[in-house]
Amino acid sequence: MNLILFEPEETAQPLPRSDPRALHVLNVLRREVGDSFDVGLVDGPRGKAMLVEIGRDTLKLSFSWGVPPPPLDPITLIVGLPRPQTARKILQDATALGVSSVHFVRTDRAEPSYGQSTLWNSGEWRRHLIAGAEQAFCTRLPAVTWNRTLADTLALLSHEAGRVALDNYEGTMPLLQYSVSGYNPSNPPEVALAVGSERGWSAEERHALRQQGFALAHLGTRVLRTETAIVAALAILKAKLGQI
Repeated sequence: MNLILFEPEETAQPLPRSDPRALHVLNVLRREVGDSFDVGLVDGPRGKAMLVEIGRDTLKLSFSWGVPPPPLDPITLIVGLPRPQTARKILQDATALGVSSVHFVRTDRAEPSYGQSTLWNSGEWRRHLIAGAEQAFCTRLPAVTWNRTLADTLALLSHEAGRVALDNYEGTMPLLQYSVSGYNPSNPPEVALAVGSERGWSAEERHALRQQGFALAHLGTRVLRTETAIVAALAILKAKLGQI
C-alpha cells in the first residue's frame, strides 16, 4: 500500500481503527499524532494526510491535496472471462500498469458461470482496482465491464485504436514486432489488446477479430498463464507507447 486511497465522502469523517487503512497507518507505517503520510482521492489528486488524533475506535485525519494526476495510458484490455481467482490478479495488475479500461467478455470457450461469481455481483472487483492503484502510487482507476459478448465489446472500440490479439496458435508475429501506428510520445495513440479465455480463441472468434482489424501476435513458444501473458503484453505495449 504505497498510497492510501479514499473516496471523497470518506475524508469528512473519522477513519475506523478496524479499517485496513487505519491498521496500515498504525502498524506498518507506524505513524503517530502529528505525522503525515501519502494519500489520494479515487480518480482525483494525491496529497498528504496528517494524523490529528488516535481515538479508541477511530483515527482523525486532516487532508491537503495537490494537482490531479495525468490520465491513464490509452490501452484497452479485452479478456475472455477467466476464473475469478485469475480475474482478481488481472484487475489488480492491469490497474497497477495503468490501462484505461478492462473488459471481461463472454467467449465460446469460457465457462459461463464465471460471469456470475460473487467477485462481480458483490462489487468485490472494485477493491482489486483500489489495491492496484495503491500499489502503483496512482489514484486513477480503469473502467471495467464484464459479461458482455466479444462482438458487443469490439463494436464499442474507437475506430482510431490500434488492435492486436494474443494467439498461441495462429499468431503470425511476436508481439514485440507489432507496430503501433501514429506513434507520438507526447500524444500516444489508443491500442486495444485482446487476450482469449484460458482455453484460447475459437475459429469464429479469430475470424471476428481479424474482421475488426486485429493483428494476431504471440509472446514466444512458452505457454503462459493468462495473467502472466497479460502483464508481459502490457509491458511491451507500454514500451511501444513510450510509457516506460
